[in-house]
Amino acid sequence: MKKTTILAAIVASSTALTAFAHGGATGIVKDRMDAMAEMGKAVKAVTPMMRGEAAYDADVLRQAAATFSRHAGEAMTQLFPEGTGGAPSEAKETVWTQWEEFSELAERLGVIAEGLAGAADNGLMSSNGGAGMMGNGAMMGNSAMMGGGAMMDGGMMTAEQIASMPADGAFTMVTQVCSACHTKFRTESQ
Repeated sequence: MKKTTILAAIVASSTALTAFAHGGATGIVKDRMDAMAEMGKAVKAVTPMMRGEAAYDADVLRQAAATFSRHAGEAMTQLFPEGTGGAPSEAKETVWTQWEEFSELAERLGVIAEGLAGAADNGLMSSNGGAGMMGNGAMMGNSAMMGGGAMMDGGMMTAEQIASMPADGAFTMVTQVCSACHTKFRTESQ
């Protein structure tokens, strides 16, 4: 249930963002809206596989991971120079007032995307007879934290640790980072 809600919200948000992106945005604001729309399309392409509604394709998942990686970290933060808030941007002022947290989420997306690419060949947990990582609220014996920042032995999971997970678990971590960032740093479309 939780997985479906998060994924549905991200897909709906990305669809709305895509429609809005051509509503007068120019320059760096349009560039970042385009980047977000590209990541939203990647989520939308992979979500049916994660739900078991489409055949699993590791190559499609790796392509999505490459999209997330391409727009993560410094590539993401460079799209948010100070003074680029306000309409038509959907960025909240908290992007700049809480820059360190915003930057950490952007970096975290890169780590998780790298792990997701590595996890692509692992398949889905549900196809391996497990209960599935998506929506169960725990990974590696600890609670998943908002932001896809699952803890392991007191520290954030590395890309290598994420790569050893089932692909749906790694994908859930990506969507959690997206959701955490959108919740704190993005205004909702009207």
